[in-house]
Amino acid sequence: MAPLKVYGNVFSTATQRVFACLHEKNLDYDFINVDLSTGEHKQPPHLARNPFGQVPAFEDGDLKLFESRAITLHVSYSYNANGTPLITEDKKMSIQGVWMEVEAHQFEPTTAKLAWEVVFKPMFGMTTDDEVVVESEKKLEAVLDVYEARLKESKYLGGECFTLADLHHLPNLQCLFGTPLKKHFEARPHVKAWCEDIMARPAWVKVIEKLSV
Repeated sequence: MAPLKVYGNVFSTATQRVFACLHEKNLDYDFINVDLSTGEHKQPPHLARNPFGQVPAFEDGDLKLFESRAITLHVSYSYNANGTPLITEDKKMSIQGVWMEVEAHQFEPTTAKLAWEVVFKPMFGMTTDDEVVVESEKKLEAVLDVYEARLKESKYLGGECFTLADLHHLPNLQCLFGTPLKKHFEARPHVKAWCEDIMARPAWVKVIEKLSV
């Protein structure tokens, strides 16, 4: 049995973020499905792993973690010698850290709201709020303008190498690229090239394959 365990759901973007990191590091892990449709994530066994009743939760031997970005940081530091180096050891880590914060506080809130409205609400038979979509699109365009300027300076957000600063974007990018909102990314050539690059990574392709199993 693999020492690493991921408790989550393949359709959870946060769980996908952890999957992507583990595949980039070429690490074996056990996946334990948490059935969100039955509310399993709100039951005592899972609340013992994640007190907020969310996915994923993660175990590395005796170490138990939740919050996807904290998990990817742990994996990247603890298994630095494995697979793709996802963190830098010099002053560039500060730059990488900036863009990890940008993803969490600028990109994620806007794209998560859009994904909920245009992807998940229709999936659940709910009605999309067009006003929320229009407002969020404006915010997304402003964020992507900043990304376009950054990506004119370097191939990836943290510099010339793929890092967690890029990886953390993948789940929400995947969601939105299957919708008309893709146009906002494609309208910016450097953003478009970056998206195509990171979404084609073999580790991410493995994550996407899980959705069709």
